[in-house]
Amino acid sequence: MPQTERQDNDKTTPIVIVTGGSRGIGASLVERLHREGFGVLFTHAQSPQEAETLEQTFSDDGPVVRGLQCDVANPDASTCIFDAAEALGDPVALVNNAGITGGLGPLAELGDNELDRVIAVNLATPARLCREAARRWQNHASRKSIVNISSVAARTGSPNEYVVYAATKAGLEALTRGLAKELAGANILVNAVSPGTTDTTLHARSGEPSRAKRIAEKIPLGRAGQPDEIANAIAWLLSKETSYITGSVIEVTGGL
Repeated sequence: MPQTERQDNDKTTPIVIVTGGSRGIGASLVERLHREGFGVLFTHAQSPQEAETLEQTFSDDGPVVRGLQCDVANPDASTCIFDAAEALGDPVALVNNAGITGGLGPLAELGDNELDRVIAVNLATPARLCREAARRWQNHASRKSIVNISSVAARTGSPNEYVVYAATKAGLEALTRGLAKELAGANILVNAVSPGTTDTTLHARSGEPSRAKRIAEKIPLGRAGQPDEIANAIAWLLSKETSYITGSVIEVTGGL
């Protein structure tokens, strides 16, 4: 029997939930976590081919990696995601990585539907998933971890580009700090990683494929970040080395 089939049925396999895991930072994180010995359940919205390719990359060796296509902003999604993770093993961590910017431009040009969607995906969804984690994990003695993916935009505000996105990320950092204090007594660590401009397809989806190159001129290190550099910071927060870190926002911005 293939090793992945054995581990699919092993309820002791540590599972990390990664939302938005089929490309960019999420895909790099899935790869990094697999190397660290974690099984992964990752979600994706509209990229079944990329998700299948990622699954197949790890189909012959090591812990299980499974994709789940769903709209994470659906109010019922948090229950479905955690149920799917528990079917694979023992969920030990949640990484709220899924996010959208909305169209690039000033606030005056942002329509209501797009505004609502940005808030739903970037803030309401992580809040629901964090709530589901708190409900399921508070009576477990072993350490659990939540890492929320913020953005340097929470600090800069992203004027004339995407201020609502920036506002949701600022809200996510507030959620991180408050929830870390709420859940510390239950041995649940809650932290955030705040990436700077990163070379992913996010910029193309917002309407400016070359944005990372344009912003790079303002970054002290002189370049945009790479997805694996952000994934390294997230993986570190999930490691045994960070057992005394909670309520922190780790900036990975190239000095921006």
